[in-house]
Amino acid sequence: MGDRILRILAVNPGSTSTKIGLYENERCILEKSIRYNRSNLEGFAGILEQKAMRKTFVMDSLEEAGIPLNSLNAVVGRCGMVKSVESGTYLINDKLLHDLSHGEALQHASSLGGIIAYELGRSLSIPAYVVDPVTVDEMIPVARVTGIKDIARRSIFHALNSRFVAKRFCRERQRKYEECHLIVAHLGGGITVSAHLRGKTIDVNDGSAGEGPFSPERTGGLPVSAIINLCFSGLYTKEQLLALVMSNGGMQMLLGTNDLREAERRIDDGDDEALLVVEAMAYQVAKQIGAMAAALEGNVDGIVLTGGLAYSQRFTRLIRQRVEKMGPVTVYPGEDELQAMVEGALAVLIEQEQVKHYGT
Repeated sequence: MGDRILRILAVNPGSTSTKIGLYENERCILEKSIRYNRSNLEGFAGILEQKAMRKTFVMDSLEEAGIPLNSLNAVVGRCGMVKSVESGTYLINDKLLHDLSHGEALQHASSLGGIIAYELGRSLSIPAYVVDPVTVDEMIPVARVTGIKDIARRSIFHALNSRFVAKRFCRERQRKYEECHLIVAHLGGGITVSAHLRGKTIDVNDGSAGEGPFSPERTGGLPVSAIINLCFSGLYTKEQLLALVMSNGGMQMLLGTNDLREAERRIDDGDDEALLVVEAMAYQVAKQIGAMAAALEGNVDGIVLTGGLAYSQRFTRLIRQRVEKMGPVTVYPGEDELQAMVEGALAVLIEQEQVKHYGT
């Protein structure tokens, strides 16, 4: 690449926020974010109706910082629930734009990242990308099979951050990601634990489907017969049960909070129930890590803990004490989705990796 400097804009819409980052190669020169009140967002009929508001923030932020649009070499956006794909960096084409604008993708604002990136790229005649969608699917065949013929396990997980920290782990040890056997536990509002075998994610718990550990907001895996009884109890509608499993369960239901810091304050004040719940959540994460160790046939070069919950020394310690005999444990707290997206786009721009094409 020599001394060539490439300017890449990353756009990351969240459920109640929009973040942008402007990078010169791997160096961030501008980062801005805005948070929205849920009451304001409720005024929009759907996710697509929020696009103009969020795009205006992106454009205004660049203008206020004195960044000419024609100085950009590429733009990269978050990607929502599109069709299953292999990992990598995808040029946003008409097929991807369509799937970001329809169906399941419109359940979350992240899809607006790719849509906004596409519109900016088209207007500026520069490439627009998405990197490692949540639908990255490289599962091995045996990992898909369930005991019901018409139900197969699917790969939905925090692919962007999980693959980013896996590569960081390898880079810091001067090893190639494509040669390592890793387990990555993304610990956030939802929890997904993935097995990485020589550059491919061969198995993962689908947190969006209720698999795996319970989390601050999700119930995790539940006894099937008990759920069937609940479905026919007349106590809940279908929508209420889905909300319970996806956003109102887990620590939120058990302790009345989805904030691990609040739970830990209660523990410090002697709350035994809070202690039990936090220990149980860590216990279930450790068991899921054990399952992924089995997927890797016990050959584990490293276990990486990441996501917002990884800031908690208590929580990571509870996990570490159960899994450290399986492999060395490394903690990368939080998540840097902007940098992850930019590094994916940069790898294509400097021809370290080949760009991929959705739907082909």
